[in-house]
Parts: sequence; C-alpha cells; structure tokens
Amino acid sequence: MNHYHSRRGFTLIELLVVIAIIGILSSIVLASLNTARNKGNDAAIKANMSTVSVQAELYYDSNSNSYGSFSSATCPTATSGNGMFSDTTIRQATAAVESANGSNNTTCVATGSAWAMSSPLLGGGTWCIDSLGQKKATTISGSACQ
Repeated sequence: MNHYHSRRGFTLIELLVVIAIIGILSSIVLASLNTARNKGNDAAIKANMSTVSVQAELYYDSNSNSYGSFSSATCPTATSGNGMFSDTTIRQATAAVESANGSNNTTCVATGSAWAMSSPLLGGGTWCIDSLGQKKATTISGSACQ
C-alpha cells in the first residue's frame, strides 16, 4: 500500500528565494525614497532662497535704497550678519537653507547696490539668486549670479 504524504510548509530554497526578492524590492524602494528626500530638500533650499529675495527688496526699500554690506565665504547664522543679512527673517531663511543643504557652504554677498546668494543642492550643482532677479543653477561672480 502506497501512502502519498502531502507536502506541508515550504522548503528552505523557497524561503531563501522569497527573502532575496523582498530584499531586492526593499533596496529599490529605499533608493527611490532617498532621491525623493534630496529633491524635497532642494525644493526647500530654493523656497527659502526665494524668501531671502523678497525680504531683500523689503530691506532695500526700508534702508535708503541700499542692501548694506556683507561678504563672507559663508552666510551669517541666525544670530549674526551685516547689511540686509542682519534682517531677522533673512537670517532665519538663511539658517533654513543651511539646514536643508546639510552644510555651511552657502555664500552670501551684499554691496550697497547689489546682493547674491548661492547654495549647494543635494541633487548636485549650486543654486544662485541675486538682486537682478536671477534664479538659476550657477555660482556667484562678484555680487551677481554668473
């Protein structure tokens, strides 16, 4: 008399294949999330730099048509700055840019008649804005975006 035993459970090979597939899928999802996170931080950098642009014009109008004077390899923190970079809202937006880009590599320049600001983007490149209304992926030359 032949007894056929019904198979119960999974073999070790089947379990390993399923675990490998789950591992591959999770690594793809995590890579996509990291790219999305970088794009979100880059959008935050650009938005905060736009805030600086608007506030700079308000500062200019309120201070005898001058942006004041500031030049440094790094932008002022939330507790320091000269010229337009002494404005509280501009300092807060600048601090938010530095927080989003994860570095202190943001550059700020202000002369009496012009200003510019650039920040590295996490997705690569550098974003620059200036008093001429330029907003583009480039660096600062003098007190304007190149």
